[in-house]
Amino acid sequence: MIKKTFGCTLLAVFILVTASANNPGKPAATGKMPDNVKAIVDKSCFGCHNSDSKNDKAKEKFNFSTLESLDNVNKIKAFSEVGEIIEKDEMPPAKFLEKYPDHKLSESDKKILIEWAQAEAKALMKK
Repeated sequence: MIKKTFGCTLLAVFILVTASANNPGKPAATGKMPDNVKAIVDKSCFGCHNSDSKNDKAKEKFNFSTLESLDNVNKIKAFSEVGEIIEKDEMPPAKFLEKYPDHKLSESDKKILIEWAQAEAKALMKK
């Protein structure tokens, strides 16, 4: 079910990117991150995916600090990628978890993050 939803989300992103290629959108807020999502992000994601991180590759791929500055199309893309990467167990990376096993996402954490990312992408598509 989640894979099918993300397939639809990616199709929508493609359509939005194509439709707005010559007409970029203004940055828009996606709303406040729910406390349960923020707790998971703070524990397992934010350390590498922020502007102050020493991990240039991680902050280049996805940066929570600059997320709000993205236009809606790029936010939708980012949220879609978050869900896919979490679903594939690619984040946090295995090498990182060897050193910091307490940052591993539980199945419940994954579900919460994936559902949040899907909801954010869906809300942005309505704007």
